[in-house]
Amino acid sequence: MDQTTDGHRSDAGTASAAPPAAAEAASAWVTVTEPSRVAAEASPLTTGQLLTRLAAGVAVVIVLVGVLGSLAARQLSEREAVNDAATTAGLLADSVITPALTSGLQTGDPTALAAFDGVVRDHILGLGVVRVKIWGPDGRVLYADEPQLIGRTFTLSGDQQEAISTPSTRAEISDLADSENSFETGSADRLVEVYRPVWFPDGSIALFEMYGSYAPVGERSSQLWRGFAGVTLSSLILLVVLIAPLLLSLLRRLRDQEASRRALLQKAIDASEEERRRIAATLHDGPVQELAATSFTVAGAAAKAGNDGDDELSRDLSTAAGSVRRSIRALRTLLVDIYPPSLASSGIVSALTDLAHSVRAAGVTVSVDADPEVTLALTEEQMRPMYRVAQECVRNAVAHAGPAAVTVTLRREGNQVALDVIDDGAGFDAARLLSQPAADHFGLRLLRDAAESIGGSLQVSSAPARGTHWRLVVDTS
Repeated sequence: MDQTTDGHRSDAGTASAAPPAAAEAASAWVTVTEPSRVAAEASPLTTGQLLTRLAAGVAVVIVLVGVLGSLAARQLSEREAVNDAATTAGLLADSVITPALTSGLQTGDPTALAAFDGVVRDHILGLGVVRVKIWGPDGRVLYADEPQLIGRTFTLSGDQQEAISTPSTRAEISDLADSENSFETGSADRLVEVYRPVWFPDGSIALFEMYGSYAPVGERSSQLWRGFAGVTLSSLILLVVLIAPLLLSLLRRLRDQEASRRALLQKAIDASEEERRRIAATLHDGPVQELAATSFTVAGAAAKAGNDGDDELSRDLSTAAGSVRRSIRALRTLLVDIYPPSLASSGIVSALTDLAHSVRAAGVTVSVDADPEVTLALTEEQMRPMYRVAQECVRNAVAHAGPAAVTVTLRREGNQVALDVIDDGAGFDAARLLSQPAADHFGLRLLRDAAESIGGSLQVSSAPARGTHWRLVVDTS
């Protein structure tokens, strides 16, 4: 094992100065976890965010109320206008039109037309009525306040025919699209149209048609909308005033619970670290020391047996001493895994170097290339999860990669620190493993939890027979 004097690079096993080429050629990056997702999942809702969302919701409701209220008010006002026009047409037909009908109007007598026109203009037009027509059952215009229409014949609409065949009043909002409305289009785009049957003195039927102004519909619609919107918005504001304190109270309770949860989590982490430290100290001061003493005793007994000429006993004791020494090395490796003392005392660079030294798998080379200044940029809370990530990645390489070279690189990149663990081993299908993790695959869960605990971005690039490259980036700003 070699280690350079400046401490930047160390190797375990045979030195490997460059990252494994196969790992560099691995497949595209697959994201295990990223800071934005962690922050979105972990950050509690702030008061400002709650108020903003509440205001946005109120704004959306106000817009919906405005649009729906306007549509409802328009429909109600049109219905009122149609009903009022039908009532007005009935009154005018009974009190003004029917008494003024004469047989001369049926034959087109000028005197009769002039007399009827005078009645219409004196008693009907100008009272919200913009057009009056008298139709014959055959579609001929017997009278119209627009003289150019008198005597012309048009095809009666379905409503007109129904009003004549089953004497009844028909009222609707007309868009003036029929050919008979060519003289009405100049006054407005829409009018209130009413058909009412009337009878001549000889009992023959005619159709009284009246067009009312659409302007009152808009005015009435505005009145209804203001009333509807006023009541609705007042109720909405009152509701917001009532629920806002409740929401703020719930938010405070959620924040308190989140703070309590974080405190408990930190306490559990601290307790876990303390327990690791206690177990490591107990093992070091107890079984490790006792096994070391046992190793020396057995080795001494083996030497004595050899001096006494008992070669068989000497060999057995030497074998036992070797077994004890291997157990001591295994325990010391376990101590480093449980609680790396160099992490707290010397920083993550020394801890990674110790990690490389502790790995002595057959045919595996572990090298560390780390910038010592990284230790100054990281807090202890950041170093410990980063070390866990490096430790788990190296363990995976030793356990699953087969004979491989492993390179651990730690570099500072601006306000970030990047940890790379690269091996040229067997590799795996990274996308499949992340999308369909095995239930007993705790290593991936450990890596994700460690990265998320410090808001790090963890990615992996790997493919079968093409090595593996893990990369953890932590923000230090």
